[in-house]
Amino acid sequence: MEFDIVSLSRLQFAITALYHFLFVPLTLGLSVILAIMETVYVMTGRLVWRQMTKFWGTLFGINFVMGVATGIVMEFQFGMNWSYYSHYVGDIFGAPLAIEGLMAFFLEATFVGLFFFGWDKLSKLGHLMVTYLVAAGSNMSALWILIANGWMQNPVGSAFNPQTMRMEVTDFFAVLFNPVAQAKFVHTVSAGYVTASIFVLGVSAWYLLKGRSTELAKRSMTIAASFGLAASLSVVVLGDESGYLSSEHQKMKLAAIEAAWDTEPPPASFTAFGFPDQEARETHYAVHIPWVMGLIGTRSLDTAIPGISELVENNKTYIRNGIKAYDALEQIRIAGPKGQVSEEIQAQFEDNGQWLGYALLLKRYVDDPRLATEEQIVKAANDTVPGVLPLFWSFRIMVGLGFFFILLTGTFFYLSGRRRLDQHRWLLKVAVFSIPLPWIAAEMGWIVAEFGRQPWIIEGVLPTAMAVSNLGASTVLLTIAGFVAIYTVLIVIEMGLMIRAIKDGPAPDSNPEAMLAPASIVPAE
Repeated sequence: MEFDIVSLSRLQFAITALYHFLFVPLTLGLSVILAIMETVYVMTGRLVWRQMTKFWGTLFGINFVMGVATGIVMEFQFGMNWSYYSHYVGDIFGAPLAIEGLMAFFLEATFVGLFFFGWDKLSKLGHLMVTYLVAAGSNMSALWILIANGWMQNPVGSAFNPQTMRMEVTDFFAVLFNPVAQAKFVHTVSAGYVTASIFVLGVSAWYLLKGRSTELAKRSMTIAASFGLAASLSVVVLGDESGYLSSEHQKMKLAAIEAAWDTEPPPASFTAFGFPDQEARETHYAVHIPWVMGLIGTRSLDTAIPGISELVENNKTYIRNGIKAYDALEQIRIAGPKGQVSEEIQAQFEDNGQWLGYALLLKRYVDDPRLATEEQIVKAANDTVPGVLPLFWSFRIMVGLGFFFILLTGTFFYLSGRRRLDQHRWLLKVAVFSIPLPWIAAEMGWIVAEFGRQPWIIEGVLPTAMAVSNLGASTVLLTIAGFVAIYTVLIVIEMGLMIRAIKDGPAPDSNPEAMLAPASIVPAE
């Protein structure tokens, strides 16, 4: 990696985002599992379900606090490290970010407090509604941040204003209902549900192995297995939708994920295994599965998926068109707000304005894109190819783990139906050792999503290299070191608190028979 301001700013945001996302999936999933458990408690009156809700709620609370603490820093980075990005698209990106803040810090945080301190102050139904609002707040918070992120992947409902030199909203509902954003939202929250399910499954399996809190553990595993199986299946289906949308809006990302160097006759094959070589533009020891990629990527038998070489050639044309837009824009800027610009110049910008971002790719090599040589245009076009090897393997690790989660949750779902959850100790050990795997899958997913759209911070509109603040490399290095140190301490604290809460277990049963008794037998609280 080159230690320039762009690479360091990217590294800092990647580190803080990956740290933050260690907490997000568990918060999303546990909030829904808590709502399910408390619903059963309200419907049956069995105190064991209240005990379960409180116990898993404690772990949710620890994770929620850490998620909020690490998430705040990410929002401040837009002004600190990405000031030109904030200036360029602040009118669009700021709205969902502000709504996300309201969802997270007002709705969610308020009801989290009521969840913990309202058990003896609210009615059963009232407290259940609080728990549902906590789950809704958590998921709505994710919705708005993913609307913002989805717009960066597919910038709809907006247009560049040559007078203000900024992107502006033209259709807020197009931004809101951006198909890429909606697909990312449902895929991400489903991944969070899987993460929480595997976590509950693994911790419950540990209790069964230790012979502790077995009634709580078995019921928790039943909820986790059924909820986790549904979520695991939905992740695969929704991930397929994300891949299909990439074939429409982010063709280069899809080609890089598949190491598709050249366009194949449709339907394209899927490369199950191999070692991509970006310099040679070939994949060594490749194992291909015929037709699969064409069916997944295009849902047809006769539509081709363009390869990297073809897309690079297309981007050369886009860069040349972008230079025309840049030339017209410079003349519009010189004329000023009140100046007269010929209809020919206006038409030149309108015809080529959509390619302006491609001309900005040349800023890495020349101050004025209009003076770019053919060699520089070729270099800029080649820059549109992201790192193929990390994308290729990150995607396959994520997908492989996804199918493993279906197998794991499906197995325990079957065992729970047969009431045999504690009869296979080796399976319980597998569940315990599987606890970290959803986080690995989630982090791989974010690497695919964010690393895959480089060199763009906004796909086709603004290159990452132009979005950074004018900071010194030493300043960013210092903040990276600070963030890594502080976040590592936070993770150690969180892990310590979680492990201690798990070892302590739920509150002891003062009357085990009453914990399992139906509502008609349990004395009034």
